[in-house]
Amino acid sequence: MNEMAQNTNLSGHNAEGGFDIDRIRQDFPVLSRKVHGKPLVYFDSGASAQKPRAVINAMTEVLEDQYTNVHRGAHYLSQALTDRYEGVREKIAAFINAPSENEIVITRNTTEAINLVAATYGRKFLSKDDAVVISDMEHHANIVPWQLLRDETGIELKIAPIDDRGMLDMDAYAALLDRNTKLVSMTHCSNVLGTMLPANEIVRLAHDRSIPVLLDGSQAVVHSTVDVQDLDADFYVFTGHKLYGPTAIGVLYGKADLLAQMPPYQGGGDMIATVTYEKTTYQEPPYRFEAGTPPIVEAIGLGAAIDYVSAIGMDAIAAHEKALLAYATERLAAMPDIRLFGSAPEKAAILSFVQDGIHPFDTAATLDRAGVAVRVGQHCAEPLMTRLGVEGTVRASLAMYNTIGEIDSMITALERARSLFA
Repeated sequence: MNEMAQNTNLSGHNAEGGFDIDRIRQDFPVLSRKVHGKPLVYFDSGASAQKPRAVINAMTEVLEDQYTNVHRGAHYLSQALTDRYEGVREKIAAFINAPSENEIVITRNTTEAINLVAATYGRKFLSKDDAVVISDMEHHANIVPWQLLRDETGIELKIAPIDDRGMLDMDAYAALLDRNTKLVSMTHCSNVLGTMLPANEIVRLAHDRSIPVLLDGSQAVVHSTVDVQDLDADFYVFTGHKLYGPTAIGVLYGKADLLAQMPPYQGGGDMIATVTYEKTTYQEPPYRFEAGTPPIVEAIGLGAAIDYVSAIGMDAIAAHEKALLAYATERLAAMPDIRLFGSAPEKAAILSFVQDGIHPFDTAATLDRAGVAVRVGQHCAEPLMTRLGVEGTVRASLAMYNTIGEIDSMITALERARSLFA
């Protein structure tokens, strides 16, 4: 272990004495298991993070002792669980500093949240020859919904380019904000490169031209504190399963005045005020956008995940991950056969790379045999792969429960891959 690793002090507390990596790792049951006879090293949190016992226990408690439907029942269980479910909406609002819990729409995931905005706000306010601006590092979930809207209505999709460091070209972005541009929809943090985009400036430039902005915070909300009021984002979306919560739960934050103007996304129960055969009226936001039985247990799990990371502190998590990223970047950059992608000065703990002369899937398979779980392929960002000039990459996405020793295990496995395939 080199001097950088020693100075990060990742085996105990952070400088404030509040980050205990050993205790945190004990909170995640899966980290005690072995894969192929080796201790599991989980570097795929960018795809889906592992779950602490607090989340598992909260969901189990509901299923075993509290389960019923919400919003509908007159009995004790329904009223109690409704209060708990709606309390999660309040936790989400506080977590991202939204002005009101009524600006929090509960969805299944980020993908549904973006589709909701495209299908409601997009269909109502965008028409032929209007433009939506995205970046050259978007997840497919922030590309395809706008293509569907384009095919339906004739809007234009404009792409803001990135430079070779993986940073947004801000001059080129600003030039795209012409009178035809009616919406910006952009990632807050690249799931491939780890680039943290200058979200405040992205929003400011758009708002100077009265253009609303949607930010995809799926990766950003995991690695840093998000304040939607400071960002002044019009819409902000993220998913629960990357934030140490369960799958099938996501969030759409929308400014109240915008949500009030948007039509329903789906029709059914819970989103209605009155129904007759002649006419249906709808609830006020956020319930207008939440048709049908909601993801009750999943929402409780997300609330527990927010409680968990909030108790540790997002600043402490960010500091730990920053040290991990610096160490991993140094070790990978020192390997002659590793090509790293993304060198923006502001990055989340995500590293994408290829190994010279070795197919990424062979690299990933070798890592897997050493117990190191990584992602491999296009990471739902095929246009970005084209921009990078590769078919795919190996991605190691780090989390608060990872350690310096685990990074060393990955480096050892990469050296073995070189001896096997090169």
